[in-house]
Amino acid sequence: MTEEQERVQPSGVWATAVGVAKVRARESERADALFRDPLAQAFATAGGRGPSSSPPPDDEADRRRRAGLALSIVIRTKFLDDLLRQATASGVRQVVLLGAGMDSRAFRMDWPEGTRLFEVDTAEPLDFKASVLRRERAVARCERITVAVDLREDWPSALAEAGHDPTEPTVWIAEGLLIYLPEDAVELLLARIGAQSAAGSRMGLTLGSRGVIERFGVDAAPGSAVSMWVSEMPDDPVSWLAGHGWEAGSHTLRECAAAYGRPMTSPPQRAEGPGGLISALRP
Repeated sequence: MTEEQERVQPSGVWATAVGVAKVRARESERADALFRDPLAQAFATAGGRGPSSSPPPDDEADRRRRAGLALSIVIRTKFLDDLLRQATASGVRQVVLLGAGMDSRAFRMDWPEGTRLFEVDTAEPLDFKASVLRRERAVARCERITVAVDLREDWPSALAEAGHDPTEPTVWIAEGLLIYLPEDAVELLLARIGAQSAAGSRMGLTLGSRGVIERFGVDAAPGSAVSMWVSEMPDDPVSWLAGHGWEAGSHTLRECAAAYGRPMTSPPQRAEGPGGLISALRP
């Protein structure tokens, strides 16, 4: 471990981003990868989740849970990649990643000229990320702007100070974020997003399916990502988002996995509907 890694070690909710990077690194090695993330392994290794790290306990139930969570990360990544491409094809040139973590879309995707991508997260993960990007000599493919602010604070003001223009359409991404926020915080986040969204804005969300905390969180190890889940989606996410001024579509992981050629082999669970992958438009 390098001196720089010893100074900055992931902790708390943002540390889950390192685990997500590990999943994306493994997907990138597949011949039939749904996406390729050339920075994912560097993030995982810097966060202590590299190839030489100790494997998790070989418990069958735990293995199934981890495999299911890994597949969900792969599918949601592909889903949101496609949503971003559709948004920029429609003319949107502002992208905001809320709780950006180790997201490398600014570096791995092709962006139209004039695209500005804002990564919003707290200073600690952004600093950790910056150290890895420097070592990798990574070059963004769009104008990338980091905004160090806690989403529990006045992040819209910080975003505006960084150059975001609420009079122009924006595509918002909240990936693997809302399940860590209590219901009142989720409602506030959606209200703030709506206040900064011009007509033609898009939004991509991942939501915790009904019953997912019961299925995966009951035996979760203290401090693990699953142990920090606190919220699930409403019974009718489309109507919920309509109340916030969005025209939304809801998709299940199983539906998208099948469409992407990665059908889920586990039997359907009652808690899988409605869908936890959301695409939305601001009319």
